[in-house]
Amino acid sequence: MIIKCLSLFFLLQALAACSIGQTITEQPDWHRAAKVKPGIVGERSFSNPLLKSGPDPWVIQRKGFYYYMHTEGGTISIFKTRALSALHKTIKKVVYVAPAEGGDAKNIWAPELHFLNGKWFLYYTAGSSADLSTQRLFVLENSAADPTTGKWIKRGQIKDPNADFFAIDATVSTINGKKYLIWSGHNSAKDNTQRLYIAPLGKPWEMAKGRTEISTPTYDWEKIGLPHVNEGPEILKNKKGRVFLIYSASGCWTDDYSLGMLSLKDNGNPLNPQHWTKSVKPIFTKSPENGTYGPGHNGFFKSADSKEDWIIYHANAKPGLQCSNERSPRMQKFTWNTDGTPHLGRPVKINQPITKPSGE
Repeated sequence: MIIKCLSLFFLLQALAACSIGQTITEQPDWHRAAKVKPGIVGERSFSNPLLKSGPDPWVIQRKGFYYYMHTEGGTISIFKTRALSALHKTIKKVVYVAPAEGGDAKNIWAPELHFLNGKWFLYYTAGSSADLSTQRLFVLENSAADPTTGKWIKRGQIKDPNADFFAIDATVSTINGKKYLIWSGHNSAKDNTQRLYIAPLGKPWEMAKGRTEISTPTYDWEKIGLPHVNEGPEILKNKKGRVFLIYSASGCWTDDYSLGMLSLKDNGNPLNPQHWTKSVKPIFTKSPENGTYGPGHNGFFKSADSKEDWIIYHANAKPGLQCSNERSPRMQKFTWNTDGTPHLGRPVKINQPITKPSGE
């Protein structure tokens, strides 16, 4: 992760600046998505990758639309579509541009949209300089029904005041009726191991209490590359409400970046590290024969008719590409094992026809 954005620096000044809080209009801020080879291979099929580039993909559904975003480096954009299989045809809206200076002036990573308390909140990672130790978590707020419209208000950094260290990849989830912030970070200013932390939310831009560490790299497959990494946490629930935390392990600059899983005990307290159990093996790994190296930093979503479960993730098509913009977003359907755990399978081969999500 420490070199995650080196190839993104050239993006930081790529787009004209816009001010936070300005009214978003349909023009002139709409930009076409990157031109890629269409992934549609038939009326009922598509193929991966969804876009030519798109590290750290994220998707949320609301009122018949998918809102997609990924790391751009110096800006945050939202793609709005009814069909993720046609993401390459979708226009995107730039909703935030890094300021010239300040705590979030550099290296904007891993944006996520969440609809909380009747408003949209956008969580993202950024730093004050090229020194990656300055990376922290920030929050924007928008009261519009559609996050590609309205005004975004800057709520600033969200942090544990007693542990204001390197922090990235924030996500929000409701577990047992309570909202939590989960992220990756260091345990001190001198630490360089990325661990997973959780804290209860008060206001969407404030932690209600201090952080709790729930995972640190322990297995060999989590320790490929230095420093050792657990990052990109995402909560997944099965039909019975069982809670899983899927995360990315090992360095994104390695071909062995993969997904691991923590399972919360039934009716467990997510703030109690003893209530989480880590899988001894990764649950989603590289597949060189299918053009997939370093798969990770994922999200989950339902098909348009809510009948299917899908994962979206990024990966490289060739070895040795590290944490560059060559990482492209892919998606595929997954199922569930008889014990209630997710079965993600193997990465689907690039350019192979995949049946579109049901309901598209």
